[in-house]
Amino acid sequence: MTTPREHILNLSPDELTERLKAMDMPAYRAKQVLEWIFAKRAATFAEMTNLSLLDRQRLDERFVIFSSHLVRQQRATDGTEKVLLAWPGANDKGKKHLNPATPTESLPIVTDTPDYSGGLTEGVMIPCDDDQCDEYGNTTVAHRRTACLSTQVGCPVQCKFCASGIEGLQRNLTLGQVVEEALRLQQTMPIERRLTNIVFMGMGEPLANFDVTVAALRVLTAPWAFHISARKITVSTVGLPPQMKRLADVGLPVTLAISLHAPNDALRSQIIPWAQKISIAQIVQAGQEYFTKTGREVTLEYIMLDGINTLPQHARELAAIAKQLRANINLIYYNEVPELEFKRPSGNVVHSFQNALRAAGVNAHIRKSRGREIAAACGQLARQEKTAQSATLAQK
Repeated sequence: MTTPREHILNLSPDELTERLKAMDMPAYRAKQVLEWIFAKRAATFAEMTNLSLLDRQRLDERFVIFSSHLVRQQRATDGTEKVLLAWPGANDKGKKHLNPATPTESLPIVTDTPDYSGGLTEGVMIPCDDDQCDEYGNTTVAHRRTACLSTQVGCPVQCKFCASGIEGLQRNLTLGQVVEEALRLQQTMPIERRLTNIVFMGMGEPLANFDVTVAALRVLTAPWAFHISARKITVSTVGLPPQMKRLADVGLPVTLAISLHAPNDALRSQIIPWAQKISIAQIVQAGQEYFTKTGREVTLEYIMLDGINTLPQHARELAAIAKQLRANINLIYYNEVPELEFKRPSGNVVHSFQNALRAAGVNAHIRKSRGREIAAACGQLARQEKTAQSATLAQK
């Protein structure tokens, strides 16, 4: 019986060093391997050419770098990239796959038949190139590359308007799987570009997978890995007060974004089931504590659902909440899900809502809608793939 290969991305540098020492490899080998994975973007051990052939073979027998199947990669006209990953189940752990590396073509990927038993997750890379002026008046181009990561397969929150929660939660992702998502997205870019920003706004509730989310934050900010500033990372939550308070104590000054989506408890409990047990007042109190401990202002995320949460009185209520938190507000156009009844509002509705917030003294931004033609909204691509697979099985 073959021993399953261990997912190397689950290991800290110290843990990897110990594993390699047990294999009679020198301690510095761990640093070399990590440099190949994170700096040189190696997808296989065979690419690590400053290691002996024997060591590369032994590493390949013991570990796996990319454990997922790349089911699909799509590129939108605005440059947004989306990857759909199928994770192995218990019976497929550590298998070798035919195509572990992320291709550069924005076409469906033909590989061995994916094992869907470990679930599907999505990751999105959002590019933004804009001019910036430094303190001396010199104009430079900022090449921001933002990765949107998932932390769970499915979602336990089951917001009524969201594709991710239609089937509920399947399972939590591991540390290695969250890190792998980031690596997959980084490989969609030329080698001279790197991920500069991270948002935990993909599938799942990050604070419901708290330990893994925090561990992933440490890898994302680590000099030996992605080396991204914590201030360029946003963790989004539907509002879990105990976990929000715990996050304030981990020593990472990330931005906390609260997915509010409704300005009062009655409406919020209609569209977000978890809101029936967690009040806005409790969330505000936890947000205030987060700001006090970290000095980082909280952001309110507000998906605009036409006719549901877009009325003038909603803007007034939302402004009052934002003032309690000294929070900025991101207004988000809803990306429609075919199975659901919610609609995307017009530009006039969204801009009128923004104007009402600004008139009340609140800093409100309309987030640019990106990648709509490639189902870039959370859970949409995974939902499409599952539907297609079900249809295929039904025909057999």
